[in-house]
Amino acid sequence: MFCLVARRYWGAGARSSRLWGRSLASQTDLWPVGKVDRFGGVSVRLQPGPQRDEAAFRSWLQGSIKRWREEGRIAVWMRIPITLSGLITCAASEGFTFHHAENDTSTLTLWLKDGPSKLPGYATHQVGVAGAVLDEASGKVLVVQDRNKTLNAWKFPGGLSDPGEDIGATAVREVLEETGIKSEFQSLLSIRQQHNHPGAFGKSDMYIICRLKPLSYNIHFCPQECLRCEWMDLKELAYTSETTPVTSRIAKLLLYGYKEGFHNIDLTMRTFPGVYSGLFYSLYHKELPATYETEQ
Repeated sequence: MFCLVARRYWGAGARSSRLWGRSLASQTDLWPVGKVDRFGGVSVRLQPGPQRDEAAFRSWLQGSIKRWREEGRIAVWMRIPITLSGLITCAASEGFTFHHAENDTSTLTLWLKDGPSKLPGYATHQVGVAGAVLDEASGKVLVVQDRNKTLNAWKFPGGLSDPGEDIGATAVREVLEETGIKSEFQSLLSIRQQHNHPGAFGKSDMYIICRLKPLSYNIHFCPQECLRCEWMDLKELAYTSETTPVTSRIAKLLLYGYKEGFHNIDLTMRTFPGVYSGLFYSLYHKELPATYETEQ
């Protein structure tokens, strides 16, 4: 939320752009005016196009940094498209460092205040989601063996969540892609947290398992991802040695819910409006008794 993307604009009354326009002549339309964000930082976005003159860019950048400091800004976020990557060296010489890169754009930052930077980091976690699809009529659960694993253990189908994708939607999508089974989200069962994950480039990993209800039953698994796929008796999965500790644990949790009631294990989801206008969020928690939903 700190990295707000600024669009290039030249306001009729933008005094700073006129001042720099005099010194840069024909270069003025190449450099954006920084947009102040609500945290007191400045966001700048260079537009894709032909390579810019590095000397002119350095002159503009030095003057802009001086002005931003005089204005009391705390930091600069600068987005540089890959077609202008030659300008990164100039920015680095003025103290900018990499924050992150996505697709065809690098985002650099410069802390303008004294002391170490207080800007937030980027991409500290990846989110993996699995779907435990339980057929309550038969007591069987859908499991797969990954093709590309050294240990062919039984597990729940799943994968990484896409940006902007809800947890339940990820579970349903991954189950369909891997097994051909259609399903419906019911609840969240568990969250595993793991740090220094090799498969996450050394970042932390969140692995979330959801309970799903099957809407179809004929398996058509993806042979590129799965070595085997079947409906397995839930109790067999809970106590077999041919699975991982996390799968075994969740199978036992499912078995408990299956026998004693899913209200004992489910974290259900509710949607609420966020503090930002027009946005909503999902909240996962144990169900509240109806008597607590309204004031008595």
